[in-house]
Amino acid sequence: MRLGDFKYMFAVSGARRLRGGDIGLRIFAVVLATGLWIFVNTAERNSREPLTVPISYSSLPPGMVIVNHPPAFVKIEVTGPRNLLSLLDPERLTLKIDLRGVAAGQSEFKIYPAMFNVERNTAVTSISPDQLSLDVDRVVSRDVPVQLAVQGKVEPGYTITSVDITPPSVTIMGPSRFVAPLTSVSTEPFDLKGLTSDTSRSVDIAAPNPALGFSTGHVDARISVAEAITDREFRAVEVEVKDSNFKYRIEPRQATLTIRGPAVKLAGLAPKGLAYVDAKGVAPGSHELPLQVTLPDGMQLVRQSPDKVRLRMYHQKLTTTADEHPS
Repeated sequence: MRLGDFKYMFAVSGARRLRGGDIGLRIFAVVLATGLWIFVNTAERNSREPLTVPISYSSLPPGMVIVNHPPAFVKIEVTGPRNLLSLLDPERLTLKIDLRGVAAGQSEFKIYPAMFNVERNTAVTSISPDQLSLDVDRVVSRDVPVQLAVQGKVEPGYTITSVDITPPSVTIMGPSRFVAPLTSVSTEPFDLKGLTSDTSRSVDIAAPNPALGFSTGHVDARISVAEAITDREFRAVEVEVKDSNFKYRIEPRQATLTIRGPAVKLAGLAPKGLAYVDAKGVAPGSHELPLQVTLPDGMQLVRQSPDKVRLRMYHQKLTTTADEHPS
């Protein structure tokens, strides 16, 4: 017997026990009992309970993966007697989606009230969302080379001579739509700022997509750095005369030299003493002698102008430095 029936019978029997009372009081008791019965039964039948029910996806075929992010919960509303609704447990109502036999691509799953195991005399009257959309893809793998990403610059006057990465390639695993377009993967940036010598570091792989996995998460990178080799032109270099005991005149007195070598050393190279002619054993008179250039180790002469100079030796002996270049 339901609670409403019991209350109704109780009220009626109470009214019948009224003896010798006023007829109006009897009528009031009957009306009260009837109203109470109607109220209780209506309330019990029309109670609603909103629930958030978890979704379980199972039996996905081997080698397949869900690419999108389908909902983990579904919201439902259950109607029925309040005392039965209070017994509902969302975990026991878990919506189970069987993915057995699903193929690559888009798949739609309609959700029906019958898919929820609710109590008898209750009913699922609302479902949100009432349809699930799954994007499924095949899992593939392939080997791709690793490219070192860099930031900053080495110290001025230095240059990178080689880059070595170990391992030079990695295996990528994931949905085919993300793996197929990749021809390489990059690392996190390797900072070159201020480098003047060879440097080795471990750098992480920069994942282009969170859905991808890698055979290793990092590589060892070695940057080889050397002084930059460049050319520098020296203009108006004074031509010196070595090993002369006589006064002389030289034409031209200046030369232009282009020298190749490490940029840092070239920047600090002074032109004095670079160009000269050797007058050892040269007798008084007019002579055409080759212009010679002396350079520090690691540098080489690219070109010079002129190649030869005219040296006129006089009979007068040198006495002071001022006597070297008579007018």
